[in-house]
Amino acid sequence: MKALILSGGTGSRLRPLTYTGAKQLIPVANKPILFYAIEAIRDAGIHEIGIIVGDTREEVKRAVGDGSPWGVKVTYIEQDAPRGLAHAVKISQDFVGDDDFLMFLGDNLVRDGVSAFVEQFRTRKPNSLILLSRVPDPQRFGVAELENGRVVRLIEKPDVPPSDLALVGVYLFDQNIFTAVHAIKPSRRNELEITDAIQYLVDHEFVVDSHVIDGWWKDTGKPEDVLEANRMMLEYIDSDVRGTVDEESQIFGRAVIAPDAKIINSIIRGPVMIGQGASIVDSYIGPFTAISERVQVIGSEVENSIVLQDTIIDQIPTRIDSSLIGKNVRISRIADRPKALHFVLGDNSRADVQ
Repeated sequence: MKALILSGGTGSRLRPLTYTGAKQLIPVANKPILFYAIEAIRDAGIHEIGIIVGDTREEVKRAVGDGSPWGVKVTYIEQDAPRGLAHAVKISQDFVGDDDFLMFLGDNLVRDGVSAFVEQFRTRKPNSLILLSRVPDPQRFGVAELENGRVVRLIEKPDVPPSDLALVGVYLFDQNIFTAVHAIKPSRRNELEITDAIQYLVDHEFVVDSHVIDGWWKDTGKPEDVLEANRMMLEYIDSDVRGTVDEESQIFGRAVIAPDAKIINSIIRGPVMIGQGASIVDSYIGPFTAISERVQVIGSEVENSIVLQDTIIDQIPTRIDSSLIGKNVRISRIADRPKALHFVLGDNSRADVQ
């Protein structure tokens, strides 16, 4: 069995962060989202992975390399434009060959992995197996209608959902999916939809089974989703303090503090992760916060947030909360009068001021 990870797309809902980087490489609990997918696939016993890449191909290649750090072999498959998930399957036929394969959307997080999902496919041998999760708002997702565990219909974002079972973004297929992706037509948004391909299998009496997960999953397509995923992942950390914490500082709850990080006259209230080379001085870092490498927080308070590499937060008088802050950003207070707000913000930025 092989695997495909989809790591193309424009990440439009995560702009401006995705103007300069791949959405799948945004860190959650200080680890790129894409890395969680690779680990889940490897842990399910799959070691040949094709990664679909687009405009951010070079960044993804630099981050993942040949896959050897995870003990897998990675092949990159280039998609000239986002043309739909079924198109990604279509262009991967040479890589997949005669094998069954797992398809994993690279911006999805499945907390408990996919090992049980893969085992069900290997044991029962359907033509396709789709991963589902019960959600309170199924009208936001592709939704499956089941009969005795077998999929009979898929509906994309229905006004009146037939069930609360949302497609998670992880699928298993045998070779018949290639017949389907070659047979379907582009949708109204001019993409080849994987839901149409799976529906083709259903309509032509192939066996499409389902696997409903008990744990949580998250599609990290929007800033609030990334922050929620960060909260979820931080819930599971164990304390591991390797950096320097001075006598004036206090740590409450679970904290991971990387080597070469410095905590000076500050309060850390977990769960929190602080990356290598970060410096927290005269500050408060509150729960569910992930501070990346070489970040400096000076005389400020940050809570329920993600702060990416090489950012400086200096003497901010109001607590920063529920924020996703990119790389090499500087947020500082200027004491000069007259008092004024001064911004340099890219397209699709958001600043809330009180």
